[in-house]
Amino acid sequence: MRLFWHRGDARTRDNAGLAAAARDGAVVPVFVYDSDLLATVGARQRAFFLRHVKRLEDRYRELGSDLVVRAGDPDEVLVDLADEYDAETVFYNDHYRPARRNRQRAVEDALAGAGVETDSRTDLVLVDPGRLDERYPNHSRFHDDWEAVPKRGPYAEPDADALAAVRDGKTVPEPDADIDLPEAGYEAARERFDEFLDYGITSYNDTRDDLARAVEAPTHAVSRMSSYLATGAIGIRELWAGASDVYDAVTGGERRNVEKYRYELSWREQMYHLLYYTPDLAVSNYKSFPNEIAWRDDDEAFEAWARGETGYPLVDAGMRQLNAEGYVHNRPRQVVASFLTKHLLIDWRRGARYFTKQLIDHDYASNHGAWQWTASTGTDSVDVRIFDPVSQMAKYDEDARFVKAYVPELADVPAGKVVDWPTLSRGEREELAPDYHHPIVDRNEGYERAQRVFEEALGKR
Repeated sequence: MRLFWHRGDARTRDNAGLAAAARDGAVVPVFVYDSDLLATVGARQRAFFLRHVKRLEDRYRELGSDLVVRAGDPDEVLVDLADEYDAETVFYNDHYRPARRNRQRAVEDALAGAGVETDSRTDLVLVDPGRLDERYPNHSRFHDDWEAVPKRGPYAEPDADALAAVRDGKTVPEPDADIDLPEAGYEAARERFDEFLDYGITSYNDTRDDLARAVEAPTHAVSRMSSYLATGAIGIRELWAGASDVYDAVTGGERRNVEKYRYELSWREQMYHLLYYTPDLAVSNYKSFPNEIAWRDDDEAFEAWARGETGYPLVDAGMRQLNAEGYVHNRPRQVVASFLTKHLLIDWRRGARYFTKQLIDHDYASNHGAWQWTASTGTDSVDVRIFDPVSQMAKYDEDARFVKAYVPELADVPAGKVVDWPTLSRGEREELAPDYHHPIVDRNEGYERAQRVFEEALGKR
């Protein structure tokens, strides 16, 4: 008998560890409700993930088995379950977040002490980070090495006869959230991905930064698969295989668009690579600075940013989307992070914590790696990258479709005036939209201050 310990992988399909466990002998599927670890993610994502676990439970019952649910410390629970089911091996998938790695080590030690073997598999990523070099100067160099490693296809769902005929009366809570959550579970994830493969992937590179398109067709302009991937409802090999099948079937511009989608998946891979080799990625600057960065402590400015009341329309639209949906499109996601860390000069760690709380697609590696990249403390080869929120809106939302969808105070303001809002006179702004906010920082002063502070930290001033 074998146990399979579900961690952040609430699915039976394309599950590396589950497939390995089911190859020889009956498998008892297990989920340990680890309240301490679940408390480290936001309530929204926790609710979404636990709904996946409920769908997983339903699927096992359809297959004639059940998900054995217990609450407590995994090292204690799994030893007890291994004894109860006379299991000789416990299988699970590797995770790279430090807290999860600590849990895994505790489980391995406890099971070894009880005479039970363990078997862990690479599942979260296409390429085991340990196969690659420890550091890369930029993403292109990482991508070259990563691309050279063969990618295997999705793992099949175990046959019903490979699953133990267990019955368990316990289950997980299904908490409410303060926002409407997407439909949970693998089937919902696969349905969304199929729709993107049919209607979005062959135009992905052309539409991924088109914010008007993101309002009109949000799951076609981009895939919007991040929430399902981050919470383990669908496997990364399944996404790669689906995209690759389309890539092989098309040519020309359509192939270029599909290749861009596959390339973007490599950014996620690099974030996990960073976390694997840099366990303190969430708390320490990845890049070394000869001098301290002079971050500002400004609670008032931070709260205005968090509420979407900065007086910079694209920043405010992005933050309001985040607060309302638990998701923010990648382009404004970069802009809001840059605005906080550069124009406001507030520490990226504070922004990352807010994202952790609000996002349903929060991914520990991607969240902290991307915040560091945008804050110029991470892997970016540019010394001081600053996204100008005015020019970004002019380029990606010139008709103000995205902004007006989330900032209703600007609904009747001409698009050109919305774009230029931070540069207009106070009197003109009050005449155009008296209920909307004035900029909390001058555009040029914020830019120049950030440039100076980072150059001082780099020892260039």
